[in-house]
Amino acid sequence: MARAFTLAEARELMPAVLARANELIEVRASLVEVQAALAGGEPSPLGGLPEAKAYQARLSELVGWFSDEGLELKGIAPLLLDFPSELDGEPVLLCWLEGERELDWYHKLPHGFAGRRRIS
Repeated sequence: MARAFTLAEARELMPAVLARANELIEVRASLVEVQAALAGGEPSPLGGLPEAKAYQARLSELVGWFSDEGLELKGIAPLLLDFPSELDGEPVLLCWLEGERELDWYHKLPHGFAGRRRIS
């Protein structure tokens, strides 16, 4: 793990994470819509190939922001982020899933998402 967050540091970053996540979700949806229209030969009110390229570029920037902050991006649809951390002297990943408003979950490194537990 490169950077390790304390629980307080991770929770302090959450407003910025939520803002970027909301934008990423909007850009992701727009990109999918434009790509589907392009693939089907249908016009989209969101634009065409130039707009698709712009959505791809913005999506890449947003994904890069999470990495730059030290977060691990585990999935983009749904958006799944891990904050490297330590609880009770053991390395863990604080885990946030799209749709959650707060950072309330963690899992041990080898257990992955299926091993999520609520932070006590």
